[in-house]
Amino acid sequence: MTERSPSLSAEQGRSAVLAFAFLRGALAAGLGLSALAVLVMMLWISSPTPDNGPGGALHTAAALWLLAHGAELIRTDTLGGAPAPVGLVPLLLAVMPVWLVHRAARDALEPVEGRPAPPAAGAFAMVSGGYLLVGAAVTFYARGGSLSVYAPSLLFPSAVVVMGAAAAGVWTASGYPIAPPSWAPVRLHEKLARTRFRERAETVCRSAMAGMTVLLGGGALLVAVALVWHAQAVQQSFVQLSGDGEGRVLVLLLALVLVPNAAVWGAAYGLGPGFALGTASAVTPLAFSGRPALPVFPLLAAVPAQGPGTVLNWAAGAVPVAAGVTVAWFTVRRAAPAHAGREEAWSLRETALTAGLGAVGCGVGTAALAAAAGGPLGTGALAEFGPVWWLTGVAALAWTALLGVPVALLLRAWRLRGGDGGWRVAGEAAAVERAPAAQAPAKGPGQVPQGPGGGGRRWWKRSGRRGEDEVAEAVPGPGIVRVSVRASGGVLAAAASPANGGAVPASAADARSDDSELYDFLPTDPWHERTALPGEAGPSVDP
Repeated sequence: MTERSPSLSAEQGRSAVLAFAFLRGALAAGLGLSALAVLVMMLWISSPTPDNGPGGALHTAAALWLLAHGAELIRTDTLGGAPAPVGLVPLLLAVMPVWLVHRAARDALEPVEGRPAPPAAGAFAMVSGGYLLVGAAVTFYARGGSLSVYAPSLLFPSAVVVMGAAAAGVWTASGYPIAPPSWAPVRLHEKLARTRFRERAETVCRSAMAGMTVLLGGGALLVAVALVWHAQAVQQSFVQLSGDGEGRVLVLLLALVLVPNAAVWGAAYGLGPGFALGTASAVTPLAFSGRPALPVFPLLAAVPAQGPGTVLNWAAGAVPVAAGVTVAWFTVRRAAPAHAGREEAWSLRETALTAGLGAVGCGVGTAALAAAAGGPLGTGALAEFGPVWWLTGVAALAWTALLGVPVALLLRAWRLRGGDGGWRVAGEAAAVERAPAAQAPAKGPGQVPQGPGGGGRRWWKRSGRRGEDEVAEAVPGPGIVRVSVRASGGVLAAAASPANGGAVPASAADARSDDSELYDFLPTDPWHERTALPGEAGPSVDP
C-alpha cells in the first residue's frame, strides 16, 4: 500500500507534497495498528472463553501497539487491586512500527515523475506529525481498557522512537551523508576533508555495529544453550502456563516476541553485569545471588542455578572477547587494507583512535538496547527486571576498548609486515640471490668467468623491490666499461674503463639521470648469451 501512490503534478506546489508526506506517516501508523489488531482479534475469536467482548480485544491491541513504541502501561485488573506497571517492551514487536515509520520517511523523499520532492526537514516533520497524531488518537481510545498508558512515557521514549526512525529514513533517502551540515563554517568542512572524516566515520559506525551484532549473537547463543541445558524445566513451565492448544499458541507467540530481549540479557550476562530478577536478586557469571522474583515462563526457566558460578558460567566471557576482536578487525580492514603499502595505511594513532571510537559506539548502542530490553513487571520485587543499562554499556565499552585497540594495532602490524623493508622484499631478494646463474663461454680475453661456486663472480645483483633500478657488479679488469642502465633494460650511457685505455662510443651518455642505477665494470667484448636471471635480456655494448 505504501509502495505506489497517486502522483501529483508539479503545479500543486510544496504544500501538497508535504500533505502527502503527512498522509504517509498516518498510513504507516494505521498499518502497524491494523496488523496487531488482526492478530489480537484472531486470538480472541479462537479462545474458548473470550472475555470483555470485541471492545476489550481492541483496547488490548491498542495498548500493545503503544507498548511496542516504548510506552509504559498500567495494569488495573491485578489480584490485589493495586495498579501495576508493565514496562518490559517485546523488542520483536517493536520492529514493525519502527520499520514502517522509517520506510514512510524514506519513501517521502524519493523522486517521482511529475511530483517535486519535499525538503528533508519538511518530510521529517510531516511524517513524524502524521504518525504521532494517530498515536495520540490511539492513546485516547486505550484509556478505557484494562491496560492504560502512563502519560510521561508517551513523550519519552515513544515520541523519541518515532522521530528517530523518521530521521533515519530521511538520512537513508539522502544517501547516508556523514558530514557537517551545510551551514557549518567553511574551515570545519576543509579540516574534515583533509582528515578524511567520512572514511573514518564510516569505519567507526561499521565496527560499532559489528561489535554489537557479535554481542547479540553471542547472547542468543548463550540463551539457546541454556534452554537446551534446562529443557525439562522449560517444558514444565510451558505446560503449566498453557492448559489447552490456544494457550500454548499464545505462550509460544509471547516467547517468540521476547527472544531479542533474551539475547540482550544473554549479552549482558556475558559482559559481566548480568541482569536482575527483582530488586533482591542478580544473575552474573560469578554468582546467582539473592531471592529472585521469578515468574513462571519458559525463557526464565533457563536461568542458571543459584549459587556461585562454575567454569561453564565463566565461559560466557568469550562473547565480549569475540566482540572486541570484531571491532579490531573491522577497523583494520580500512586502516591497513590487504596488499597495501605503509604509505597507504593509517598511522598508529589514527588506527587506535578509530578502534577506540568504535568501542564507544558499541558501548552506547549496547546500553540503549539494555535499557529497551528491561523494565518493571509490577510493584515491589518486580519493579526491577532485566539488565542495568548503564552497567551493561560501561562493560561493553571496557571489553571492546581494552581488547579492540591493542588487537587492531597488532593486526595492522601483521598486515604491513610485507611493506618497504619487510619480509616480502627480503624474501624476494633472497630468492634472487639463490637463483642459479647461467654459464656463458668466454668470448675473449676480457671476459670474466662466471661460476656457480664461491670462486665465481656475480655479474648481476638485485637490490630493492620490483620496478626499482637494478645493479650489476663485476670485478674491474681489462676491457671493462661502466654502463648506466635503467631498470627496463635500456642502455643510458657507456664509458671506457681506464684499464682498457680506450673510449667506447656512448651516444646515450648525456641521457644519464639521477634516478638511474649503474652497471659497473661490464665486459667490452660483445656478448649475447644470458648471464643474469632467466627470462631477462642482458645489456649489450658494441666494442
